Amino acid sequence: MLEISHVCKSYGAHPALKDVSFSIGPGELVGLFGENGAGKTTLMKSILGLVRHRGAVLLDGEPITRANIHRLSFATCEHSFFPNLTPAGHRDFYRDHFPRWREKRFQALMEFFQLPVQVPRKLSTGQKNQFEVVLALCQGADYILMDEPFAGNDVFNREDFYKVLLGLLEPTETVLLSTHLLEEVEQAISRAVLLRRGELVGDVTTLELEEREETLMDYVKSAYHYRADRVLRTLDQLAEGEEGEEP
Repeated sequence: MLEISHVCKSYGAHPALKDVSFSIGPGELVGLFGENGAGKTTLMKSILGLVRHRGAVLLDGEPITRANIHRLSFATCEHSFFPNLTPAGHRDFYRDHFPRWREKRFQALMEFFQLPVQVPRKLSTGQKNQFEVVLALCQGADYILMDEPFAGNDVFNREDFYKVLLGLLEPTETVLLSTHLLEEVEQAISRAVLLRRGELVGDVTTLELEEREETLMDYVKSAYHYRADRVLRTLDQLAEGEEGEEP
């Protein structure tokens, strides 16, 4: 169990996370959603201990330390691989440092994405993100955190990857996936967690949404108090302004 308890984080006078608490159990595939600046990346970095924060993050009741950090992996669009080390070099490094390295999965995912053998710094943005995901999934971690992993990837790669992801995960593997692509991942995730301006504003399972006959998008709009007339109001204001301008 991964427990996030009363986590707070501020950057200067700006609060990025405000008393966020929830837990994730083994085998869940959780979508982490929120607008830009909602605190998604900060939350993931707080879980991993990459930023200092208040509150607690516990893994099976224990703080995250060097003794158990190997049970967490991270795929970030900021990239954490070695830019001048080939995929084979990464495989050897990870295999030496992570005893639960998944060799067969690595080979299958490299082939699935059709990634070349050249060093990552020469790859496209989409390929770099794909390679980052491959390493996170093959490390052998119990909890896999992914922060906007599909930036720069075409819709076909994304759609097929969700299917592969559901097929390769073992019952004890858990994924926390941050993305703006709500409608694409709705059928893949088992639960949705919503952040808004650093606060937890929603936490629902997809089964609960199905029972309520509510889509994920409708749920998010409701939690965010989305105003459907915002576009029309803006266009009306612009039209009024143009009419009032002198030629």
